[in-house]
Amino acid sequence: MILNCAEGEPGTCKDREILRHEPHKLIEGCLLAGFCMGCEKCIVYVRNRFYNEACNLQFAMAEAYRYGLLGCNACDTGIKFDMHIQRGDRYLTGEETAMVNCLMGKMGRPRKRPPYLHEKGYFDHPTVVLNAESIAVVPSILRRGAKWWSGLGRTKNSGTKLFNISGHVNNPCTVEEEMSMPLRDLIEMHAGGVCGGWKNLLAVFPGGLSTPLIPKIAAEEALMDFDCLHSMGSELGTGGIIVMCKDCDPLLIMQRTLEFYMKQTCKQCTPCRDGAIWLPEISKNFTKGESHPHMIDLVDTIQKRMRGTCICGLAEGHANVAFALAQQFGPLIEKRILEYAKDC
Repeated sequence: MILNCAEGEPGTCKDREILRHEPHKLIEGCLLAGFCMGCEKCIVYVRNRFYNEACNLQFAMAEAYRYGLLGCNACDTGIKFDMHIQRGDRYLTGEETAMVNCLMGKMGRPRKRPPYLHEKGYFDHPTVVLNAESIAVVPSILRRGAKWWSGLGRTKNSGTKLFNISGHVNNPCTVEEEMSMPLRDLIEMHAGGVCGGWKNLLAVFPGGLSTPLIPKIAAEEALMDFDCLHSMGSELGTGGIIVMCKDCDPLLIMQRTLEFYMKQTCKQCTPCRDGAIWLPEISKNFTKGESHPHMIDLVDTIQKRMRGTCICGLAEGHANVAFALAQQFGPLIEKRILEYAKDC
């Protein structure tokens, strides 16, 4: 069993908070999940920059071994269950097959499936990669019961979620709330509202940088769950809410985002590789105004070609940013091109 605490998604730091404040709950969840699946070993993959958090987990694991909760006779059950930490620092290793390759000492690149990880994973053993947030909540569900858990949020969107609110808000924070909570309430209750007031809101990334951007009109009615955001053309993702206000330059934000993906691509798949080369350059020209309106259609064409044609989901995140650039900020790009042409 491999626990994914890589968390390289910009705007996301939920696993960091779990490692920092509740490492024992993570160990308890791993024990329960490992027992149910018949696993004897758990590897916790932690982002290299989370040094203090990795130390907290290491101390908690040392306590668990000292009191017999882990080891050859875990919890006096006669079952062997060991845990250890391995650290890495690459965005792409958040993808499960890339993470397994990294743990085996290979290049941290996604691989084609089949074979799937449950067939041939870590050193050819059956492997399952789990989310740290999902594992950490297992003890609470077993303690309080499934009825309590299903009573939170809407149907098919039940439970709680860690939301990371950042960007142009007065009080960036990480908060645990029930699913289906209105996005506006989350921002105003916990993050102190948008800088300059709600009228100053431009758009929101509802689930991290790789999820499709939603405009202000949609954000006013958005519920933070899978179904509602999917109906709006976006995704819940990691729950990392990134707020953009009207005081910023959205084209510059899109440019920096595309440059981030350019650095993180593994260049295995042709659509992703070509998109990583062309999109940041086109976006840079949009920001300056040194472009032509027909380039907006080219960006839209590139992002369509990137979808569903690559091994992993990196291209999808890349395409989401390009889509927002072409569809939501098309008029702004045209305006900037005209301003540049007048100055020339």
